[in-house]
Amino acid sequence: MDYLTIFVVLSFFLTFIYAFIISCRRTSRLPPGPYPYPIIGNLLELGDKPHYSLATLSKCYGPLMSLKLGSVTTMVVSSPHIAKEVFQTYDQSSSSRVIPDAARLVDHHKYSMVWLPAGDQWRRLKRITRESMFTMQRLDASEIVRQEKVQELLEHVSQYCSNKKALNIVSSQGFKDAVCGLMELSGNPNISDFFPILKPFDLQGFLRRSNVYGKKLLSIFDMIIDERTQERSSSSYDGDHSSKSRDLLDLLLDLSMKDESEISPNDMRHLFLDLFVAGTDTTSTTLEWAMAELIRNPHKMEKARSELTKFMQNNNKNIHEHDISKLPYLQAIIKETLRLHPPAPLLLPHRAMLDLEIQGFIVPKNAQILCNVWAMGRDPSIWSDPETFIPERFLEVKIDYKGQDFMLIPFGAGRRICPALNSAHRMLHIVLGSLIQKFDWKLEGNIRTRDMDMGERFGISLSKKVPLMAIPIKL
Repeated sequence: MDYLTIFVVLSFFLTFIYAFIISCRRTSRLPPGPYPYPIIGNLLELGDKPHYSLATLSKCYGPLMSLKLGSVTTMVVSSPHIAKEVFQTYDQSSSSRVIPDAARLVDHHKYSMVWLPAGDQWRRLKRITRESMFTMQRLDASEIVRQEKVQELLEHVSQYCSNKKALNIVSSQGFKDAVCGLMELSGNPNISDFFPILKPFDLQGFLRRSNVYGKKLLSIFDMIIDERTQERSSSSYDGDHSSKSRDLLDLLLDLSMKDESEISPNDMRHLFLDLFVAGTDTTSTTLEWAMAELIRNPHKMEKARSELTKFMQNNNKNIHEHDISKLPYLQAIIKETLRLHPPAPLLLPHRAMLDLEIQGFIVPKNAQILCNVWAMGRDPSIWSDPETFIPERFLEVKIDYKGQDFMLIPFGAGRRICPALNSAHRMLHIVLGSLIQKFDWKLEGNIRTRDMDMGERFGISLSKKVPLMAIPIKL
C-alpha cells in the first residue's frame, strides 16, 4: 500500500473518530430525559394527551427535557425561566420553525407568516399585517365591523331564548367546517412528523385530506378577491367615498397595485388562510372554555355580570372595546381561562438555528423546541391552587399575556409571538362580556354544573372533548 493511500485512509479514520467523539460529547450534554427506545424513541410516552404526559415527565427530568420523537430530537420547556432564555435571550437563534406535514397543504408553508423562517419574506409579511391590521389605529378603525358581528351573534342567541333550546355558542357551518377539518387533521399524530424521511409518501393520507380543505378555503378567498377587484375596477367605484368602510382586503389590494412585489395575490390568499385558521379556532375555543368555567362557577358569572351592569348603568347598553380597560374582573376571567386552557398547549414548534447553551445543557442545532404552556399554567410552584378556576388571582398581581410575563404566554413570546394578539384581546372580551351581560345560562337536560364534562381533546388547539351545549335565558 503506497503512502498516499495510507494517508487518505488514516485521515478518514481519524476524522470519523473525531466526529464520533464530538457527537458523544454533544449528546452527553443534552438535557436529561427518558431513555429512548430504538427507532421509535419516546413516542410511546406521549399518549393521547402529550401536554399532560410531557408535564408529568418534566416533574422527573426537569424544566428543560430532551426526548427523541421518532428520529426528531425534541426539547421540552416547562418553566418560565427556561422559556425566557429561549424566547428572549436566544430569541433570534430559536425563531425558526419545525414544519408539520399538515402545514404543507397547498404549499402553504412556502408563503405562510406562521411557518416561514424568520427571513426577509417573513419580515415583509409581518410588517404588512402589523401596519395594515394590528396597530391600535387600524384596530380602532375596524371596531365597528367587530361590533356588528357581535350584535349578529347576540341576535342569533336571542332566537334560542323563547323556545329554550340549547346551542353550541361557537358553532357554525360551511367555512368553519373546513377550518375545523384542518385543525383536527393537524392535531392527529402523523408518522411523517416523527420520521421526516417518510414525508413524500404521506402514509396516513393526512396531507392529501388537508389539501382538500385547503383548496376549498383558497377558492373562497379567490372568489372574494376577484369580486373586490372587479368592484374596484368598475366605473362606479369611488375610492375616496368608500374609504370609510375600507377593510384589510382594500388595503392589501392598494399595496399590490403600487408594487406587486410587496404583496402578490398569492400572498393574500395564504395570509387569509393564516388569519382565518388561526383566528377562528383559537378564539372560539377560548370562549367555549371561558363560558364552561363560568357556568360551572355561577358566583363568578354573577360577579362578572355585576361589574358589567354597574359600569354600564343600563343593561341595554352594549360593551365596547374602549370599556375593556375599565372592567378588571372580566379581564381576570380571560387571563384565568388562558392560564388553565391555553389555546395552543405546546405553542407552535420552534427550531434551533444554532447550538444553544441553556442552564449548562446543549440544545443542538435543528432540534425541535416545544414550550408546554399548559404545564406552566398548572405549576403549583407558580400558582396557588392551580387546578381551580380563580380569576381573583389576577386582581392581586399585574400579570399580562403580552409576552413579557413568562409564566403566562398563551400567545407565545419574542419575535414569533402571535401577531393578532391585540385583535384577539379585543374580541375575547367584547364577545364574552356581551354573552354574560345579556344572558344567563344553564346546561342542557338540567345537567348539574359539577357534572359537566371538562375533558380535553388535544390538537394544535386544546378544545373541549364534549362541546358546550347551554340554554340562554334573556335578562
